[in-house]
Amino acid sequence: MAGRRVALKAIDWAAFAERVSVEQKPMFNALKSRSDAIAAKLAFLPETPPAIDWASYRTRIANPALVDEFEKKFKALQIPMPADTETAKISAQEKESDKHAADFVKASKARIVEHEEELQQLRNMIPFENMTYEDLPEKFRDPTLDPVKYPHWPHKLVSEI
Repeated sequence: MAGRRVALKAIDWAAFAERVSVEQKPMFNALKSRSDAIAAKLAFLPETPPAIDWASYRTRIANPALVDEFEKKFKALQIPMPADTETAKISAQEKESDKHAADFVKASKARIVEHEEELQQLRNMIPFENMTYEDLPEKFRDPTLDPVKYPHWPHKLVSEI
């Protein structure tokens, strides 16, 4: 029974280990060993605590009325389980993270298409050996390659030397 209880909260340690950086491996190993130790303790415990033998206490204690009072109070005791408020927050963060990841993938695919188009243009252009100074500014939008503004580029005038 305890194994089933722990299995509901199982962690995929192999997938977790793949995402841990080298610098954080010692902390990851400490977390895993602590988690394994707690899981082993939980697996060892029974799912329900053993029943209290009230009749045995009545025979051993001088005042059986005390045992009856303790038994009545023990049976009336209800320990509330804490409400799980964090799972909803974690699920919301996970959905938001998935949305950001999907947006990033979509933007990345758009960038890949743009870069492939640019690469195709570079493959289809005239080889550098056959280019003239007029072809160069048309293919590469560099302001220093403007023949009107810099007519003697890449050479300097004798007066500039």
